[in-house]
Formats: sequence, C-alpha cells, structure tokens
Amino acid sequence: MKPIRVGLLGFGTVGGGTFQVLTRNQEEISRRAGRRIEIAAVCRRDLAAARAQVGEGVRVVADPMEIVRDPEIDIVVELIGGEGVAKDVVLAAIENGKHVVTANKALLAVHGNEVFTKAQAKGVMVAFEAAVAGGIPIIKALRESLAGNRIEWVAGIINGTTNFILSEMRAKGLDFDVVLKEAQRLGYAEADPTFDIEGVDAAHKLTILSAIAFGTPVQFDKAHVEGITGLQAIDIKYAEQLGYRIKLLGITRRRDELGGIELRVHPTLIPTQRLIANVEGAMNAVMVQGDAVGTTLYYGKGAGAEPTASSVVADLVDVTRLATADPDHRVPHLAFQPDQMGSTPILPMSGVRSSYYLRLRVADETGVLSRITTILAENDISIDAVLQRESLQGERQTDLIILTHVTVEERMDRAQEFMQSLPSVLAPIVRIRKEDLA
Repeated sequence: MKPIRVGLLGFGTVGGGTFQVLTRNQEEISRRAGRRIEIAAVCRRDLAAARAQVGEGVRVVADPMEIVRDPEIDIVVELIGGEGVAKDVVLAAIENGKHVVTANKALLAVHGNEVFTKAQAKGVMVAFEAAVAGGIPIIKALRESLAGNRIEWVAGIINGTTNFILSEMRAKGLDFDVVLKEAQRLGYAEADPTFDIEGVDAAHKLTILSAIAFGTPVQFDKAHVEGITGLQAIDIKYAEQLGYRIKLLGITRRRDELGGIELRVHPTLIPTQRLIANVEGAMNAVMVQGDAVGTTLYYGKGAGAEPTASSVVADLVDVTRLATADPDHRVPHLAFQPDQMGSTPILPMSGVRSSYYLRLRVADETGVLSRITTILAENDISIDAVLQRESLQGERQTDLIILTHVTVEERMDRAQEFMQSLPSVLAPIVRIRKEDLA
C-alpha cells in the first residue's frame, strides 16, 4: 500500500523528536498503522540545520505554505506553536483537504471551535493528543476509553514548569523567585515564563479537557486563571504541617444544580495521601472521575522531545488507520457528535464551591480568634481546622491558619472582606482553595 506522506511544520525540540521516533520505530509503527508513514517534507527557517538533521530524501523548505499546498502531502503536523502563523497554516491545510496533527494547545483552546467546524465540513481529521500533558494519552482516554461514563470532574497537574517550582519550594524551603531562576537555568522554565507561572498554559490545556469531558465548545475566555507568583514558602510549609501539598491544579467540574461547569486554574491544597499530591518535579498527572469507572489517574512526562513525540506519532497512526474511513464514522474531535454538542455555560467564580486555607497575620491578643470565627459563622462558613503559630518572645503578632469546610466562593469573598477590615488583622489575608479530590 502507498505510504502516508507527512509534512512537518516546525522542526524544533518536538519536531526533531517526532522525526527520531518515526525513524527509529518505523517497522513497529508501520505494522500498527497498516502502511508506512514517511516524513516527506520539513519546514524550518534554518534550512542548513534541518538538512543536516534529516539527511537525504526529505525535502526541506522555509515556507510552511509550500508544504500545505503540496498535493503529495497527506497529513500536516503543526508544531510551530502560538496562534498566528499556526492558525493560518492549519486552516489552509484543512482547506486543502489535508488531515492535521497538532501539539498546539493555545490554538485549539482559543480557536478550536473554528478549526473543528472547518475540519468537519471538509471531512478531515484534526488530532491533538500532544496538546495536553505531553506523552500522557489523556485525550484518547477521555474521548474513547471513558466514553461509557458520565464524567463528573477532571483535575490535573498539567504544567511541568510550575510543578517543578512548587516541588523545589517545598523540598528546600526556598521562595518563588529563587526557584524560578534555578528552573530557568536548568531549562525547565523559558526565559519569559509568563504563560507557565501565570497559569495560562494550564488553562489552555484544561479548556480542551473540559470540552471533551462535557461535550461543550472550547471556552477559554471563560476560564478563571491564577498562577503561582504570589505563593510564599511559609504557606507551603504550613500546608505540609496540616497534611496538604500545594499544586497548581486545573479543575473542571459538572455542576448540574447550577446548570453550569466550573473551569478554573489556581494553586490548590491537596491532601498528602492523594497520589496526585505526590507528583513531583516536572511530571504531569490528571485525575478523572466517571460515574461508572470511579476515579482514574494518568501520570507521566508532560513535555520533552520524545514524550511529546510519542503522542504526535500515536496521532499519525490513528489518522493513517482512519484516513479511508467514512468521516461520519470517525471519533468526533471533541468526543461528542457535532450535532449533539451542549451549550452548558461556564460558571462565574462566585458560584464555585470549594474549601479554603486562610493565613492571617494577626495581633497576638485576646479575642482575635473569637472575632474571626464569628465572621465566618455569620457567613455560614464552618471551620475544619485551626493552627496558630506560637509567638516568639517579645513578638506581638502571629500567624493564624484556618482550614474551612466547603462553601460558596461569594460567601468567602464577603467574609474575607470583613476579616480584613479588623484592626487586629495586620497584613493582607492569604487565601488558597483546597480540594479533597475524594
């Protein structure tokens, strides 16, 4: 059978890894796909570097549209990244009747509805396993393996840079700025780490997972996004003393009683006994709660040349297997049939239900705890645990740590405003959401 011919747009870390995996495992991959998958062309601005890497027999070009318009190319692999050129080439590839494999979470989170609608109309596939959690096959698990389940929630550590930083802060007791510099030195963080440390990268990925889990359009603009730049080592230490670890968690949850879906990324306290709380370094993990299967956990490398290439090549195999199938009989892009997609809205944060960690710097005097607990009670917020640091000799202030039971965010907003106004509260209150993930 005639080989499937692939055009590779972007030949950096993941592109190079994809070429290596396809080359090294060519025989095994062909046996699984049913025909040979060949990289026929590569696009990279540095032509000489690309030619040195791919050798003879692979065309090297600088203009991605040259590959997109080539009638001999069956599948376009987009590894350029971002939303500009990448969007143009993906839409052009679809228009030219080519299947697309992409690792571009930003493109799909922001423009996925347009991309998938156009692909559906043209009868081509857009595969994107590598867009979320690198080498972990979480897209296939949600879209296919768990198709018999009603998904209740998904929660994940889906950014390796922030997980490395938080792991180092906990293990070494260092502040955020110090660990960030070390992460940049080791190559875990970019020179401009904004998308990672501010939670945007994780929110892109969570948006895609949420759409697949609940059968809704991608709605990145509705996501609540908080990063880790404001976290302090002292809070990580207190959390540990209380039996929790702090992770940057992406959470999407069905809330039928409110007719909506939670979609949020923020630092989160997780009980230490949960497996996901013990995911350290640059690793990723995703938990999924289904009504039939219960809780499942998916763990592995969320980035890197060959882990991400593993997902890219898996998509190439899937597309190759289904290239001749009736488009109506393929797995839908977002798991649900296009005419069965829901319109469930994303809930505002005021309606989110969570427990909370509060750290208050207070005057060490009689009656402070009583006034604070009264405010919480008046706002229908019950207390789970209290930790008070003993004052040092001569010190007239202390840290008061409170863990609450589950409540509605708007109640906590109101209670925090009242607590902050107390003369005995001497600094801005630190508030971090807590999830049991039971």
